[in-house]
Amino acid sequence: MNTSDAPLIRVKDLSVRYCRGLFRSLLYAAGDCARELVARGAPGPDLRAGEFWALRDVTFELRRGECLGVIGANGAGKSTLLKVLNGLFKPDAGTITTRGRVGALIELGTGFSPVLSGRENVFINGAVLGIPRSEIVRRFERIVDFSEIGDAIDAPVRTYSTGMALRLAFAIALEMDLDVLLLDEILAVGDVGFRAKCHRAMEERLADSAVIFVSHSMPQVARLCTRLLVLDKGRIAYHGPDIPAGIECYYNHFPFEGDDRARAAGWSLESIALAPHPPQEITCHAPRLSPGDGLRIDATVRFERAFRRLALSVLFSDRETRGVAQCNPSGALRAEDLVADRVSFQIAVPRLPLNPGSYAVSLVAMDEETGRFFGTLQHAAQFRIDGDRFGFTPVQLDGSLALDGQNATC
Repeated sequence: MNTSDAPLIRVKDLSVRYCRGLFRSLLYAAGDCARELVARGAPGPDLRAGEFWALRDVTFELRRGECLGVIGANGAGKSTLLKVLNGLFKPDAGTITTRGRVGALIELGTGFSPVLSGRENVFINGAVLGIPRSEIVRRFERIVDFSEIGDAIDAPVRTYSTGMALRLAFAIALEMDLDVLLLDEILAVGDVGFRAKCHRAMEERLADSAVIFVSHSMPQVARLCTRLLVLDKGRIAYHGPDIPAGIECYYNHFPFEGDDRARAAGWSLESIALAPHPPQEITCHAPRLSPGDGLRIDATVRFERAFRRLALSVLFSDRETRGVAQCNPSGALRAEDLVADRVSFQIAVPRLPLNPGSYAVSLVAMDEETGRFFGTLQHAAQFRIDGDRFGFTPVQLDGSLALDGQNATC
């Protein structure tokens, strides 16, 4: 095999067990150490009282030029995996083979001495990674420029803000020519400008290295990762290069229910039902649509404030609670339409150009006469669009491609 194509990390049947009780954990640890001293090997494959598998039979490979996203619910085993790969934890079973220099940003400020200056920590981190002092001196100004901390480089790290420590740690990691970089939620901190710069820097360096990226931000995962590993209670739920499918697998672990009794400052929802449009059978449950289908919303609301003409809007949001689309239907609700402070209405959206996935519907009302905002009935209902053509973004637009003077529709 060409060594340039050989995996930088090869993980085979990796398993790690934890114990929930402190006293019992210490007791097991002492017993395991004694077992190793007398060469009796590791404990058996069965869990002891109070133990559980934090990781179980995890297998994957990572090559140069790849960014492996590791996602899953809290407690799925993501951070444990990175700590084992970085040598902080010893696995209970399985093997890990690494090639090249591996660095990690697992916890903010890991490897920093708070009483030393940023400058001193740069040189210490470089020395730990085996970088000659002359090479660190040559790269020092680039590290400071990227971190944007200026004269604070000579102040003790304990005086840094969270963002300053993050920027310095990330700048050091980028400049040390690591073969493998382990990142655990490190891009969750920092302003939008710094995150954009980090994304560009990681994309530029990915051709010469490999990255394992743990995150709960699916937009960041979709942008950076070439493959995904979805963990569920320590086991692999998905592993492959189909990023949208992996993200959908992650989303499927979280119930997404509408609040059909939502309230706002000036009005409240009494009932809501969704159905495909053109009208079909109305259902109180989340309807399942096909890509490009329309949607009909039937709702009854009660008003607690007086108004004359009320404009309605429909907001659509995805599983990240990001707004992805808005509909401002023509027409308005009038005060004379009310019956006992209630009114029922229908809103039809002819076509939803959304990729497969689950979405929430919110209703917004504003008095056209006074401009007074009645508030938003958040996540009043939900629906799902079925299909196997997942996308990197929620919205899927129509388009055409010209080939040799002919038009091919997407």
